[in-house]
Amino acid sequence: MKQFNRIIFADENGTCRAPMAAGIFREFVLKHPLEILARGLVVLFPEPLNQKAEAVMVSNGINMEGYTSSQLTEEDFTDDTLVLVMERGQLEKILEKNENVPPENVFVLTELTGEELEIVDPYGGALQAYGLCYEMLRKTIHKLADILNGDFYE
Repeated sequence: MKQFNRIIFADENGTCRAPMAAGIFREFVLKHPLEILARGLVVLFPEPLNQKAEAVMVSNGINMEGYTSSQLTEEDFTDDTLVLVMERGQLEKILEKNENVPPENVFVLTELTGEELEIVDPYGGALQAYGLCYEMLRKTIHKLADILNGDFYE
């Protein structure tokens, strides 16, 4: 796999899983510095981080103050950008809507890290559901950091 200089985590509206993933990923030390962003596939207007997601992030020492969602655009898909989505349907939507996107630059996060399950959207669930989402993201992103620090760039 080629070297990337930027990672974009993307989810449906960019207010929960993607910013949580970006916030968690920024906590890891990488051998190769990367720009880390979060985007939504459907962002009609900028929105803050979901309140329950923010509560979980703050309780885990990650400050996302001032975050607002932004739309994933065709300009985001550069040769040195890795786009990681939370669900297979999101990956298919990206490849369907953006014909110039290099498919080797877009992955389902959990498929890239060898997990069997996708990152479930906790939207509308209790705070505990957001906590479980955070824990799954943290475990998966830890594997992602290991991949990026290991054989990923060879």
